[in-house]
Amino acid sequence: MEETPRRIGRSILAILAGFIVVVILSIATDLLMHLIGLYPQLGQAMSDKLLVVATIYRSVYSILGSYITARLAPYQPMLHALWGGVIGFVLAIIGAVTTWNRGPAFGPHWYPIALIITALPCAWAGGKLFEIQTSK
Repeated sequence: MEETPRRIGRSILAILAGFIVVVILSIATDLLMHLIGLYPQLGQAMSDKLLVVATIYRSVYSILGSYITARLAPYQPMLHALWGGVIGFVLAIIGAVTTWNRGPAFGPHWYPIALIITALPCAWAGGKLFEIQTSK
């Protein structure tokens, strides 16, 4: 299968669209949780319980973003979803490294590790949901 610039561009846009959805939903939910008082003020430490909540909705958003990536992919939707997961995995590692031991405002060590561990399974789940939906 020959890669044309148009198909490569569509692949990049599919991955970018899924990524943007995850980022926007995550930031919007974080801000909403701060605004309604469920999360402490920005810069203050969050409890493990609240970080579990954040991990759950970030995982759901990652699955949704991967589903969108797969849906928009010009070919091989699962591969596109997984590439989005690889990018999320790398960004989660960078986030963990840059925030490690930077203080309580960045949370306990388990939280960035959880984001690293869930990146690829969430990407796979989003791609799989798309495959299941389109196989019927």
